[in-house]
Amino acid sequence: MGSGHNGMVAAAHLAKAGLRVEVVESDEVLGGAVSTVERWPGVRVDRGSSAHVIIRHSGVVEELELEEFGLRYIDCDPWAFAPAPVPGDPGPDGQPLVFSVDLDATCASIAAACGEADAAAYRRFVEVWGPRSAAVVKAFGDRPGPVQLVRHLWPIGSGRPRTPGGEIATDFLGSGDALLDRWFTSERLKAALAWFGAQSGPPMSEPGTAAMVGWVALLHDVPPGHPVGGSGGLTQALAARLAADGGRVVLGDGAARLLVEGPDGARRVTGVQTVSGRRVTAPVVVAACHVLATRTLAGDDAPPALADADPPLGNGFGLVLRCQTNALPDYPGVGDEALQGLQLLCTDRAQLARAHGDYLAGELPREPVPLAMSFSASDPTLAPEGQHVVTIWGQWYPYALADGSSWDDLAEDAAQQLVAAVDRYAPGFADSVQRMYVQTPLKLEQELSLLRGNVMHVEMSLASMFSFRPTPALSGHRVPGLDGLYLAGASTHPGGGVSGNSGRTAARIVLADRRPAARLRTGLSAGVRTRLAARAAR
Repeated sequence: MGSGHNGMVAAAHLAKAGLRVEVVESDEVLGGAVSTVERWPGVRVDRGSSAHVIIRHSGVVEELELEEFGLRYIDCDPWAFAPAPVPGDPGPDGQPLVFSVDLDATCASIAAACGEADAAAYRRFVEVWGPRSAAVVKAFGDRPGPVQLVRHLWPIGSGRPRTPGGEIATDFLGSGDALLDRWFTSERLKAALAWFGAQSGPPMSEPGTAAMVGWVALLHDVPPGHPVGGSGGLTQALAARLAADGGRVVLGDGAARLLVEGPDGARRVTGVQTVSGRRVTAPVVVAACHVLATRTLAGDDAPPALADADPPLGNGFGLVLRCQTNALPDYPGVGDEALQGLQLLCTDRAQLARAHGDYLAGELPREPVPLAMSFSASDPTLAPEGQHVVTIWGQWYPYALADGSSWDDLAEDAAQQLVAAVDRYAPGFADSVQRMYVQTPLKLEQELSLLRGNVMHVEMSLASMFSFRPTPALSGHRVPGLDGLYLAGASTHPGGGVSGNSGRTAARIVLADRRPAARLRTGLSAGVRTRLAARAAR
């Protein structure tokens, strides 16, 4: 249920293993939040994610051989850019920061903007956090139990000298801000890395966010990527892979309810009934939708673990602008290299703190902090010649506002404020905007079924990760009390973002659970063959 990228990864793995698979999707567009549509004539615009980070390290693309099915990534290299402070801002002016795959080039940029000491510290940071982040990648790709987590993380802390970050447990459990303060002196460098780390949702002041900053170490091996033709290139390739293995996707006719049979204490799913009334019988259902949507589909048949599930959804997450422009952002002091990856338009962590504080108060940020992406700079398939697509992400916009204001009334002003925030660092950008499509937290809920506008489904704080996601009772991808029902998607481990890990893990658990039955069938078949052979001999 659900054609988001995790659902499609699960489906592709199950079909590859020889099972008959059907994906039912209520939307007319494949891919959920990993999809691309022609928003305006000739202009292809992502509906959800744009930069793919974790999936380029997870191995999912390679395992499913998605390049053979049309997926082609354009590397974001340089993978991030942070501007020099605007003249008149507090603190000294300086050079922009450019983060490249080439570590030497990155350190040279840091040295020019922030000094040699921070450049040397960054090089050492990458050396220390590279193995740590690689271990987190492996933990994200495994089941979320404590044994698995310890198995992946323990080796990187054993037999090693103490690092500048202190004991490894302290680093992983500590805040991103504390980690940055231990390693670096330049506020500009710390602000850029904090803004990158905050893309998972929690501010870098929260415990357990250090690892989100540490992800940058991996990007000097494999950078983020954007599929040619838009983010939906990933799910299109997954659909092609699924079809090649005999599976299929049905769009526009999603699940209306789960079909359940059996006595109390031995209930199990037998398939789904779709919105059109079609009954799809199956011994296994993988719910790759929001966990609370799964609860609704189960209705009165939801067992306590699902019926009582109350994961933290938060109060929204962010606001997205999809802009058609007649020019790319022009940042002073840097060329086209600033346009290849994430444009981290933040020079002081105080900006992030103020935006998050306003969010906690249920208010719009007085000083929005933008992250801009302009992949049409390297992918001409996204817009006609002379036109571009610029996505602007503003984080920490509340779904429900404290004063009861309606997003229908606020959307235009909030969008213009965010455009102005980009224009502050790239003068003239506001004049280049021809059209805008505004995705408020409410619009994200309506368009992509992201409850309360949370693009991660469930909060990504430490208390909602690993064996606590979405709840301790549901963290194993199975639903206790309802055999045959499995969970996948951003509601489950390892959470939001484009990784495919949840879908792959769910598929592996389904296959592992079916092996005893398969062995039993094989054994029975062998026994029948033996008896038939004996009869023939007689």
